Amino acid sequence: KGEIEEAIAIQNEVKQGLSSSIMSLNMRETETFLSHWGSDCGIANVNIGTSGAEIGGAFGGEKETGGGRESGSDAWKVYMRRQTNTINYSDALPLAQGIVFDL
Repeated sequence: KGEIEEAIAIQNEVKQGLSSSIMSLNMRETETFLSHWGSDCGIANVNIGTSGAEIGGAFGGEKETGGGRESGSDAWKVYMRRQTNTINYSDALPLAQGIVFDL
């Protein structure tokens, strides 16, 4: 087992499953994190934090977090594994929507 697989296993062991994130410039690691063998959270981000849900995303959480996604016209999708992903290709780390730090 490699370091990325060990890190994913540790992350997936927790009871909660709302949001997850990985910081890596290694595309193989990020693709593994976003794949079926990767994060089991409802939101999985790359090079951006776990806070701030995107409007219109498949938001609802997994495991013991959230109420799932069974409401609405897309109820059939609750029976599929679905995930919202964000990949940040820049060198800057964006903050959650509406957050500003004045230094």
